[in-house]
Amino acid sequence: MNEYLDIIFRSTAVYFFMVIALRVFGKKELSQLNTTDIILILLISNSVQNAMVGTNTTLYGGLAAATVLFTVNFILKRLMFKYKKFNSFMQQKPEILIHNGNLDFKALSKLNITSDELKEAMREHGVEYFKDVKLAMLEIDGNISIISGHQDLKQTHYKRRHNHKNLSGIF
Repeated sequence: MNEYLDIIFRSTAVYFFMVIALRVFGKKELSQLNTTDIILILLISNSVQNAMVGTNTTLYGGLAAATVLFTVNFILKRLMFKYKKFNSFMQQKPEILIHNGNLDFKALSKLNITSDELKEAMREHGVEYFKDVKLAMLEIDGNISIISGHQDLKQTHYKRRHNHKNLSGIF
């Protein structure tokens, strides 16, 4: 039984480490994974496996670790839903990229969003010129949403592609 308490502790610690790592590295990478992101996920999962189960490589040890991860994730999601301040702490805020046709160059630079990415998102939303954008935002899930001043509102999704080197696309 003591061995399984160790797995519970280790799995919980690894889970919170990953949550903190995602918080530090940011949300902007979450909308679409590229090849390096997938490789990173595979390597991280392999590297933390032993940290979670230690020397217990049995089926029960693996199932115990997986159960802990699902349970901690479920509890964390419930807490985020129930407590607004906790949710604000855990989730980053949406970022304004364009407001009434004016680009926020400081935000774009901080988020490493190129003008080509922004133009692609605009095209996917049916907008040709920056001046026609009423509001463009990088949402908490990493998508760029755009509202134009002269169009009816419609929902479309632009998933960022990441060509720059960044370790923040963990999940």
